[in-house]
Amino acid sequence: MADVSSEKSQRQHTAAGTAIFCGMMVLLIAALISLGVWQIERLSWKEALIARVDQRVHAEPVTAPARAEWEKVSRATDEYRHVTAEGTFDNGKETLIYASTTLGPGYWVITPLNLDDGTSILINRGFVPTEKRDPATRGEGQISTPVKIAGLLRITEPKGTLIKSNDPANERWYSRDVAAIAEQRNVANVAPFFIDADVTQNPGGLPVGGLTQIAFPNNHLVYAITWFVLAIMAVGLLAFVLRSELRSRRS
Repeated sequence: MADVSSEKSQRQHTAAGTAIFCGMMVLLIAALISLGVWQIERLSWKEALIARVDQRVHAEPVTAPARAEWEKVSRATDEYRHVTAEGTFDNGKETLIYASTTLGPGYWVITPLNLDDGTSILINRGFVPTEKRDPATRGEGQISTPVKIAGLLRITEPKGTLIKSNDPANERWYSRDVAAIAEQRNVANVAPFFIDADVTQNPGGLPVGGLTQIAFPNNHLVYAITWFVLAIMAVGLLAFVLRSELRSRRS
């Protein structure tokens, strides 16, 4: 009689453990499916973003936002818009931002463009190699006459990169932080964005513009498939456990 009672207790314990395991597996499957669905939604969002940016880049250029529009400028609605701006470069206030490009290591040349309305826009005029960081080595490109710049509107990059922080006091710049550069160079009434100049060649060939990298990682479909496959595997494992439990009860 004691053996029967012990066996019954053991079966109840096993059944309880199986029920807990199955409950956890159901929660896991639901979570995996939710992650897969979320990645599908992210895929749709990313494809729409890529399409919008591509449309902005290849659209006819429009005048860069004026002071009255600055508050409305945002990454979602304005970044990579094809814009133009007319003014005069303040070459004495240029800033060099460390850059690694397809042309090798060097610097972005960021120069304030003073507009007729008293405002300024920072222009990323393009890339210069390390040996050309001194403006005296590229005097032809230091344009002092009024110019019309065409390029892509970019949103400020505050503080620095994930690896290195800007150090304005020691003139070490790793990102195009509009506010910090304007403060360091005493540039007033500056727009809260900058412009990456296009491929139009500068006198003497430097700086080299048109090197904006537009790339949006889009691995969401791969991630979605991964989550769904894991969910299917979890369903298979759950089915196996349930079949084993049913066979055990029948026997």
